[in-house]
Amino acid sequence: MAPFAQTRQSAPHGRAVFLQTLMSEMKGVRMFFSGISDEAGQGIDNQIKAHRELGWTHLELRMIDGQNLTMLPDAAFDAVFDKVTAAGMKVSCFASAIANWARPITCDPNIDVEDLKRAIPRMHRFGTPFIRVMSYPNDKDNPLPEPEWRREAIRRMKTLAKIAEDGGVTLAHENCSGWGGLSAENSNILIGEVNSPALKVVFDTGNPPTYRQNAWEYYQTVYKDIVYVHIKDARIVDGKEVYTYCGEGDGCVKEIVGDLLAKGYDGGFSIEPHLAAVIHTGQKADTEQHLYESYVEYGRRLMRIVEDIRKR
Repeated sequence: MAPFAQTRQSAPHGRAVFLQTLMSEMKGVRMFFSGISDEAGQGIDNQIKAHRELGWTHLELRMIDGQNLTMLPDAAFDAVFDKVTAAGMKVSCFASAIANWARPITCDPNIDVEDLKRAIPRMHRFGTPFIRVMSYPNDKDNPLPEPEWRREAIRRMKTLAKIAEDGGVTLAHENCSGWGGLSAENSNILIGEVNSPALKVVFDTGNPPTYRQNAWEYYQTVYKDIVYVHIKDARIVDGKEVYTYCGEGDGCVKEIVGDLLAKGYDGGFSIEPHLAAVIHTGQKADTEQHLYESYVEYGRRLMRIVEDIRKR
């Protein structure tokens, strides 16, 4: 059964009460592992296989055969839904393209509105509480002045948060591309200005190093709004970003995971290795097997980190 599906069926569809119920129930769910599963393979079968091999019951779905889950035709989505549920797995988050690196602040805002509206009923089917979003990078060719970029990003996020709140889901804003990802302070401003229970933070451990930020300081600054965590790691070598296994870069993975667990975090740790493939740069794996094996190894290393922390 999908997570929280029983509650969802008895809750009023499209009401804020659905969101509140999901969030309260998540506090009672034991910490779990998940992962952006297209980094294990393009097709849903390989994605499920990798998570089974790891012994995980959750997936974070992004791309299925090169197309984002929110953009799949209904028949293709139905096929994915059937396979995931038949495998007894749950979907912890939809990793959408809303307001991401490919959608600058000058893009048509209706693209994201329609994307979210299409996603919400699909999230309800899976019982998925979170949809990952960013907050609009500036236009490289025709950049807006910073104050205007800020105002427009916040305005658009208010619109999306209202739709999410009415639909009973939570936007998980990632510290990545967009005005709100420029700094931890911007993230806090965005969350505060939008002022919605439907906008929270997914903290990605590996993004601060690639933006020349301090991962530990960023984490501490946004901690109060974190509801979900992406595990990635990286360091800068000769001026270039290099992605590493978790715990081997400058993402303070061990320190952050340890601090979260010590504070009673009971949400998801979702891997996004970027070792064999990086979606936003177009880097592709040499082979599907390499993609799969590096993903599974990454998951195993994260589990060992958590195990070591719990032994202390």
